[in-house]
Amino acid sequence: MIQIKSVKEIELMRRACAVAAAARALAGEMTAPGVHTYEIDRAVHDFIVKQGAVPSFLNYNGYPRSICISINDEVIHGIPGSRMIKEGDIVSVDVGAFLGGFHGDCAATFVAGAADESAEKLIEVTRQSFFEGLKLARPGYRVSDISHAIQAYAESFGYSVIREYVGHGVGAKLHEDPQVPNFGKPGHGPRLIPGMTLAIEPMINMGKADIRLLNDGWTVVTADGKPSAHYENTVLITNGEPEILTVVDGIC
Repeated sequence: MIQIKSVKEIELMRRACAVAAAARALAGEMTAPGVHTYEIDRAVHDFIVKQGAVPSFLNYNGYPRSICISINDEVIHGIPGSRMIKEGDIVSVDVGAFLGGFHGDCAATFVAGAADESAEKLIEVTRQSFFEGLKLARPGYRVSDISHAIQAYAESFGYSVIREYVGHGVGAKLHEDPQVPNFGKPGHGPRLIPGMTLAIEPMINMGKADIRLLNDGWTVVTADGKPSAHYENTVLITNGEPEILTVVDGIC
């Protein structure tokens, strides 16, 4: 069942989303050669807690860390640990914060040092595919209109779109209805209504769409070993322009 948020609930979500966005920015600032992924996880955890919030991902379905850090061919759900980030790595960070009874959820892919041109392009296209979908996040359109716009844009560059993992509603629960795929034909799925809050999150591969799950039970990697990128924001459907809730200092 899709939860339509009240004015009060939206204000509470803005607070949670602001913390998540600031935590994502902190992770991006820390992404550099020589940094261990557990250092980023620890710093982000401490930051979220200092804001009076709780990391959304910690112990969620047994997940052992506060954020997800996925590097190069890791698509999503990479577990921070002793791995050291290297020059040229592309690092996807997924962050959630729970505050005032609501979650904020966002992600982005960063470059450690200097990346090659192909990696930079993948990151740029993945981010822009979100904004292509955002153009249709308006009342009267359907969820699959967002999905189709993301897919069409990403595939126009020869990239592929993950099928097994999708965006979702977000609010009092981290994952709510409806699912928001990054692929599909337009004109299908629930119609968008003001008060809906969606985590729209393109996951785009440089190579083929096929993926596999590692033995840790969490980390998803590309089957062909080619890089992947991830970009996500929590979005509010309004009576007009959609509002990105996961912003800090006007940056998302």
